[in-house]
Amino acid sequence: MDRCTADALEALKQTSRTFYIPISRLPVGLQEAVTSAYLCMRAIDEIEDHPDLESRHKVALLQTISLSLQEATEGEQFERLSLTLNADPNPLPEVSIRVGEWARLAPPTIAPRIWDATAAMSDRMAYWASRNWQVNTEEDLNRYTFSVAGAVGLLLSDLWAWYDGTQTNRSQAIGFGRGLQAVNILRNHKEDLKRGVDFFPNHWTDEQMQTYARHNLALADAYTMALPKGPALGFCQIPLALAHATLDVLAEGHEKLSRSAVVALVQQLTRSK
Repeated sequence: MDRCTADALEALKQTSRTFYIPISRLPVGLQEAVTSAYLCMRAIDEIEDHPDLESRHKVALLQTISLSLQEATEGEQFERLSLTLNADPNPLPEVSIRVGEWARLAPPTIAPRIWDATAAMSDRMAYWASRNWQVNTEEDLNRYTFSVAGAVGLLLSDLWAWYDGTQTNRSQAIGFGRGLQAVNILRNHKEDLKRGVDFFPNHWTDEQMQTYARHNLALADAYTMALPKGPALGFCQIPLALAHATLDVLAEGHEKLSRSAVVALVQQLTRSK
């Protein structure tokens, strides 16, 4: 493992122990691609969720990142992007400042697809920030969950196909992303309300959002069960199992899945490989 990959995996471990486990188990090449994609998207997600930035400033930052990725040919503009983000008057998370490094980590034959997906998502996040994340209807919710998660499912399908030719149902891939995002919305609902954001459509209850999540997780189940034995299956099983377990404990009235339950579930899944 080269130093760049090792540094990226350490950054990944600091930002998401949940995704660190399945990504760290991926084979060389695919590991760099998925790490690059995850960290690029985590970089823009941290800006979207930043508690101390005004919405219009988030819009400007997200559009700057998108435009930089759209003009990408080599690596020079990524260095300029990091300098721009590092010079921002508001301290930004390290994972966001280093987005150019994460973009460069991807293997050259798939990097443009990752840059394109991140640029598109950054633009969509800017749109939602500009309207203060107003979700009034189920259609709005579908648009938002596609913007920040369903499109990730499509990117994952492209990565599996690029690596070893694995073909997937792309409608189910969208459900995979939407299902995980819906569980996150439920888990973070109280915290989101405190910062003035509500991703629930008007008059929706927890039960209605749980139904929405379960519908999409059913698509995620179908997506994952259709995967052949290999790295894609090994990757998808862990976050999907954790999403199901989290949704179950939320439905029982608990705030989140305990750390011990997470560890036990992950160990069970990894031992079965």
